[in-house]
Amino acid sequence: MTDFEQSSLFPYTAIVDRPPVKWPGGARIAVWVVPNIEHFHMELGPGAPDVRNHGRRDYGNRVGVWRLMETLTKYGVRGTVALNSEVIKYYPRVIEECAKLKWELMGHGTTNSIMLSGLFIDKETAIIAETKRAIESCGQKMRGWLGPGLTETFNTLDLLRAHEVDYVADWCNDDLPYAMNNGLMSIPYSLELNDMPLFNNPSISVVDYERRIRDSFDVLYAEGATHGRVMCISLHPFLMGAAHRIKYLDQALAYVTGHEGVWLATGSEIIDAYKAQI
Repeated sequence: MTDFEQSSLFPYTAIVDRPPVKWPGGARIAVWVVPNIEHFHMELGPGAPDVRNHGRRDYGNRVGVWRLMETLTKYGVRGTVALNSEVIKYYPRVIEECAKLKWELMGHGTTNSIMLSGLFIDKETAIIAETKRAIESCGQKMRGWLGPGLTETFNTLDLLRAHEVDYVADWCNDDLPYAMNNGLMSIPYSLELNDMPLFNNPSISVVDYERRIRDSFDVLYAEGATHGRVMCISLHPFLMGAAHRIKYLDQALAYVTGHEGVWLATGSEIIDAYKAQI
């Protein structure tokens, strides 16, 4: 993407040049946690069925997500779910619990077996529309969107706006929300505190993951004393919900929530608070 094409999507603004952001209750930092609850197709072709990889991911919906729910609830965290709409069809028990916990449902395509990149506009439109319809069938408005695999086409942002989406999490390029040129809001998501790139093909230890959350929080919390910040923790049930990892998420959340001035929020709550002061 050239500089011109990027600027056609959203403006460049240095964070040091923006007016200070204030969060509810005088909080320094807004922390939102994004469980990616997904459905994968049993792929066809040579080597199918891929029992090892399919079973690993299915573990997340059978076991791991329940550990995440228990741990987040322990610390008063309401998740903002990046939801494949097919989860509603195949795992209704998970959706039932999300509703009980008052978690927000954010669009994440129909399945993570289909990325948006390279799709023709009619196919992409159908995926966004079906995801919206499915989330609305659960009694929620689809206010947020995270592309499967953080994928987009050059049509995505305008299609999301046409489907009355308020914010998008694909662009991991800031520590605060900002307005895109078409009226969508971008919200800070994370690849640095995201268990998928860190543990799907392991690049750090789970002990280092906890330390990375603590270290990230410390810097953002300090900056938030004068200018509010947003911190995102991105989770996948089949990874962070594994028995040997969950205690490190527990310990990290204990550290974060042990500080005053921490606002545990959903994506929509962050966007609403931000838009009220710009």
